[in-house]
Amino acid sequence: MTFTSWQFGAFVAIIFAAYYLPALRTFQVHLLVFASLFFYGHGQPELLALLAVAVFGTYLFLVLALRNRQVWLPVGIAFNLVLLAFFKYKLLFIDPASPSLVDFAPLDFLLKLPLPIGISFFVFHNISLLVDLTRQKTAPPTLTGVFLYIIFFPQLVSGPITRAEMFMPQIKPKYLADVPLVEAAKWILTGFFFKLYVANNLNEMTSYMSFPLYETLQTQDRWLLVFLYSYQIYADFFGYSAIAIGLGLLFGYRLPINFNLPYIATSFSEFWTRWHISLSTWLRTYLYVPLGGNRHGIWRTYLNLMIVMGLGGLWHGAGLSYLMWGLMHGLLLVLERPLLGRLASIDFAVLRAARMTVVFVCVTMLWIFFKLPNFDHAVGYLTGMFTPSTNPNPTKLFYSLALLYSLPVMIQHLGFRPLFEGRLRWAEPYLYGSMAALMYLEAGPETSFIYFQF
Repeated sequence: MTFTSWQFGAFVAIIFAAYYLPALRTFQVHLLVFASLFFYGHGQPELLALLAVAVFGTYLFLVLALRNRQVWLPVGIAFNLVLLAFFKYKLLFIDPASPSLVDFAPLDFLLKLPLPIGISFFVFHNISLLVDLTRQKTAPPTLTGVFLYIIFFPQLVSGPITRAEMFMPQIKPKYLADVPLVEAAKWILTGFFFKLYVANNLNEMTSYMSFPLYETLQTQDRWLLVFLYSYQIYADFFGYSAIAIGLGLLFGYRLPINFNLPYIATSFSEFWTRWHISLSTWLRTYLYVPLGGNRHGIWRTYLNLMIVMGLGGLWHGAGLSYLMWGLMHGLLLVLERPLLGRLASIDFAVLRAARMTVVFVCVTMLWIFFKLPNFDHAVGYLTGMFTPSTNPNPTKLFYSLALLYSLPVMIQHLGFRPLFEGRLRWAEPYLYGSMAALMYLEAGPETSFIYFQF
């Protein structure tokens, strides 16, 4: 069930109406768990059993790890990583079209199951739960509380990845009077606007980046589409995260901010404090720091950065393109690290603008490997950006529409938000009204959220 469907709107309205009924207050957690199971099962009912296995297994290992952390925490983490690896990377070794993959029927059934939606996200939630709660040495939480943390429907499919120590204390009775309705409405409206008006319309153009369609493009249009995809993926993922945050607020849960104007970053390390913040925070907390972080010398630090970013790339998918995307980001972090102190000491406006441009262009170019998981296709697209086009009848792109659909991302990154929260606060209703009108009248063709595939 996608956020942009009318069925989802009806689903949320029904759950919200029942959630705050006084008679159901003691069952609020149970209601959200049931709603989340229905939400997930609506798209993949055959995988509800897998979701249950992941949650029950994690809860069992949590209880055991609270008694003996040294033994059972690694086992619980391994259990979740095996689940992730099996479903995420099995297609590297098997042909799903084959009528019979192995002679053992139960294993054959498992191998033919599709990739569970959101498995990368709920596995990371499971690991956070195990690490955070065993570190605090608290009493085991309730099973329904664990279910809610892992499968809370606004964040189940594509995040934000919420740390257990942040979410679990919020599990308590909720009251309608405490709901920040205006703030929630702003988040939800903003998210739908960026998804429906910006991302979906840009997708009509960036679909030509796929093979073999990109063979019909002029060289300059290949460049244009890379930048349009950079805007599209931001609008798509920011839109999802904003809707999730707003929905969380409606039910009394505050989820972490996942994006903070990433395209104004002046360094690659700053970019990763602004883009997919919940993922970069998770990788730093549960992978980079345990590996030693920057505590064991400069070369070990560089190695740790490459390992973390390489694994971050593979977390997105089993493909050489995703690995290359992650490793190249790791290399950029390594190359800039010795220069950060010196650049900070000579900071001025022109240099800051130049650094911002370099970071944005490099990040944008690397999106090619993200857009085209087939490595050969990605290289083919990249090569065509530096060779003249010989197609006598190239695809025609409408540059004015490209600018029109990209403008919201550009304007947002110019930092006008404080202005609307201050002197122009009177204009805020008109701004949100315009966004609502545009997303209703000029919504692009329906497409799923990009991160649903992860």
